[in-house]
Amino acid sequence: MRKIILSIIGVVLICLAFIFSKNLIANKNKPKPVKEKVVKTVFIETVKNGPIKIIIPANGSLVAKRRVELFAEVQGVFKPSGVLFKPGQTYSRGQALIRIDANEYYASVQSAKSNLYNDIAAVMPDLRLDFPDVYPKWQNYLNNYDLDKTTPKLPKMTSDKENYFITGRGIVSSYYNVKNLEQRLSKYNITAPFSGILTEALVTEGSLIRSGQKLGEFIDPSIYEMEVALSKDYASLLKVGETVSLSNLDKTEAYTGKVTRVNGSINADTQTITAFIEVKNSNLKEGIYLEANLNAEEVADAIEVDRSLLLEGQEIFIVKDSLLDIMPVKPVYFSETKVVLKDIPNGTVILKKPVPGAYAGMLVKPFKSKTK
Repeated sequence: MRKIILSIIGVVLICLAFIFSKNLIANKNKPKPVKEKVVKTVFIETVKNGPIKIIIPANGSLVAKRRVELFAEVQGVFKPSGVLFKPGQTYSRGQALIRIDANEYYASVQSAKSNLYNDIAAVMPDLRLDFPDVYPKWQNYLNNYDLDKTTPKLPKMTSDKENYFITGRGIVSSYYNVKNLEQRLSKYNITAPFSGILTEALVTEGSLIRSGQKLGEFIDPSIYEMEVALSKDYASLLKVGETVSLSNLDKTEAYTGKVTRVNGSINADTQTITAFIEVKNSNLKEGIYLEANLNAEEVADAIEVDRSLLLEGQEIFIVKDSLLDIMPVKPVYFSETKVVLKDIPNGTVILKKPVPGAYAGMLVKPFKSKTK
């Protein structure tokens, strides 16, 4: 019985071995699968060189081009007037901003003017006798002398004798003393140098004003300037008179400005150069933050592409016979997202968007949009 069982097991093992060997022979002759070549689809564009405007982005806040800080040069009490000295108050050119009580000083000025009149009147008899030819003009001067008006200029002296005589009597020194007092008297009234608006008021009517005290600030709201700091690399590109496009941070308002001044020196600490942009618009206010795009210059025979397409060795990928290749280029200007390139022949096919893992010799095919 045992021999029969062993014989059956042996026959089964021989059969299994035969089947296994047959499968091995069949698999050995089966051809291996061929890997398909991966062809990436890429976005391309054909180079067409032309003029490219270099636009330099900048930003800054607006400051009134004409502004005056008001300071007192005399002391006295701020006299009330018909217009309140408050921020936001508008004034016309020549209108009084501040009137300081000058009654006491005015009296001293009138006294000095009276003394000058008396000094001239005292020498009139001598002039009639010794200088009859100049007497009429001095008499005419006295006739037109008015204590309530600004002291007129002394008559012109035509000879040395007349000059010595008048000067020796102290008339010339008295005249200039009066003019000095009148000049200081005018400082008790501060008038608007131009039509504008008061932006800061540090005193109120009735308060005592001291000499040297700051009273406020006055600006012309019709014209503003924006100071921008640009890299020194753009120093040779900036031109006075260039038009500048301006916008607010939300891009909801657009304005047009003009480069009026460019600083002649470069900041040693920041290595930047300062440019000033003038802008006029009734909607603008001092302190508004704006963004500017300055047209620096125009580069001929160039193209503008994304900075991500430029390789480290100043090269870009081109498509040639469905393969990627590398071409050296000459960058002439970098912005935050773009770069301006030269030395690329017209008709060259370049990538429009970067391809991950791209290398020279890579097989690609251009993307074709489906048209209905």
